Amino acid sequence: MLESFMVAFNAVAPFLILLGIGFGAVRLKLTDRDFMNRLNKLNFRLFFPFMMFNNVYNAKPEDLPSVKLMLAGPLTFLAVVALLLIIVPRLVKENPRRGTIIQAIFRSNFIIYGIPLTTYVFGNDKASVCGMMVLIMVSLFNVASVAVLEMFRDGGKVRLMPLLLGILKNPLMQGCIVGLAFYLLQIKLPPFIETPVTSLAGVATTLALVVLGANLKFDELKKNSRTIIAVLATRLILLPLIMVPLGYLIGLRGVELFLILMIYGTPVATASYPMAQNMGGDGQLAGQLVFVSTVVSLVTIFLFIFTMSQLGLLA
Repeated sequence: MLESFMVAFNAVAPFLILLGIGFGAVRLKLTDRDFMNRLNKLNFRLFFPFMMFNNVYNAKPEDLPSVKLMLAGPLTFLAVVALLLIIVPRLVKENPRRGTIIQAIFRSNFIIYGIPLTTYVFGNDKASVCGMMVLIMVSLFNVASVAVLEMFRDGGKVRLMPLLLGILKNPLMQGCIVGLAFYLLQIKLPPFIETPVTSLAGVATTLALVVLGANLKFDELKKNSRTIIAVLATRLILLPLIMVPLGYLIGLRGVELFLILMIYGTPVATASYPMAQNMGGDGQLAGQLVFVSTVVSLVTIFLFIFTMSQLGLLA
């Protein structure tokens, strides 16, 4: 039980520390929110594209998951997005909040939590399977996020060409596309380029969390409390409760069933905050969802891992 708790705690605690550093920096007058907002734009346009490129570029083609998992992940994801596009606009009236809420529910922090937690639970030899699923799912996360935010930025009207242009112009998608080209063509960067690329990629998540902490307004948490509770109950509880048994029914076991939990049971993706803020979404709500989900997931991830372990589903 203690080991299961430490798996979840070690995944979540660094996020909370970085949020606290950003929060403290503003309170101690080391910076201000205007500067942090400009820094957030820089992060979105520069560091996050390098992170997306690096993740795709470093994928290993020999470490493929099973066909079942490679189909289950994308197909269930597309079904979730389709349902959200039907349900959320009926319940939420403001377009910026619609895009932010839909993105928060379908976009998990699989890219950050998946490999460390898989390595901790199953060992290094199984982490490569997670790496390939990260490539598949994060590509889908990015396309869907850009599409949804563009859709609701334009008053809820879906126009194909502006939507496609918005996807292609998105810095994260550009990083993915260039990374995929290098991956498919097996182009290798020389060390003097690969080293700074890796360094720039490593900045993105850290900077996003520090900026998010700096921009947190706890007085607005109460105003958004009902929305936050509904979104996070869906993101952290309902989705994994549906998707993990579904994965089991179609024959996924061990590490592959665990990856379904990582796709649907990890907190709201850190990247959803700068994307919402820079693409006409409700940035404040997006930041609150990232923050609260990161804290709450310490409990929910632990409970899911512990329960699956007790049921023998991780063997």
